[in-house]
Amino acid sequence: MTLVRSVVLAAAVSAITTGAALADWPADRPIEMIVAFAPGGGTDIMLRVLAPFLEADLGATIAVMNKPGASGEIAYSGLSQADADGYTVSSLNTPGFLTMQLQRKLKYDPATLCPIARIVEDPGTFVVQAKSEIKTLEDLVAKAKEAPGAISVATTGVGTDEHMALLQLEKATGIDLTAVPFEGANEAKTALLGGHVQVIGLNVGEAMSSDPASFHVLGQFAEKRSTLAPDLPTATEQGFDVIMSSERGLAARCDVPEEIRAKLSASVEKALVNPEFLKAAEQQDLPLSYLSGADWAAEMPARLARFEEIFKLVEAGK
Repeated sequence: MTLVRSVVLAAAVSAITTGAALADWPADRPIEMIVAFAPGGGTDIMLRVLAPFLEADLGATIAVMNKPGASGEIAYSGLSQADADGYTVSSLNTPGFLTMQLQRKLKYDPATLCPIARIVEDPGTFVVQAKSEIKTLEDLVAKAKEAPGAISVATTGVGTDEHMALLQLEKATGIDLTAVPFEGANEAKTALLGGHVQVIGLNVGEAMSSDPASFHVLGQFAEKRSTLAPDLPTATEQGFDVIMSSERGLAARCDVPEEIRAKLSASVEKALVNPEFLKAAEQQDLPLSYLSGADWAAEMPARLARFEEIFKLVEAGK
């Protein structure tokens, strides 16, 4: 067999195999949906609420798997190493997905991962124990000035929205806080209640669903008050220039066949106008903010530039 004939035959077999995979997807085996953070946090809740609606629309079985660690890098690395057949998707969270590109050499290439859709945008908050003497962001700043480095703040890792809010508050006020990383919001809450940290970073959705008898929210890092917390002052209203939110959605490998990625994207979009999904999302305090994968990807360079400036400002102040 000549080389040319072999190449042609191989291409034909590949096309047939790909066509068969497209025809079978996603009914022949489960889709693995990776969550980049521990169970019980905002990302985990979002995807577990969404999964049944995608299953019904696609005729699929979806297995939600938590793979927390390294601010999401473990999940993104797992997605990048999966087969490009549409049977593995992952949560995608900014700022972490973007800021880790500024901090270290990664075990995967971010350019190989493509957003499917943004589902939620949730402003950040700082939360203390309900019995804490700290009642406002001004109280927190005053305490931190009295004892530089003594106040510990739980985050979900370097470069996550909680950490970026901490950096902004430090820069705006000249204080020194100690960031302590955890794998998810529930672990951070446990640490706070146990007295292992004084403050935790959550998102508004996570904070509003928390027991007010145990937790007190200091403020929200939003340009304007979230509809989930209309009575909670923003940091700007309290005199501090801190704006940070968590964007959460889904991603797949960019080399997954376009037809499959389009079906996934369309299925998410359908869910976000489904009255049953909207009711479930409201019950779980999910601040829905849909963007198509293409629109979200188009906004990421500007976000990356902003996050880089935050890091530069903090480094310049040291």
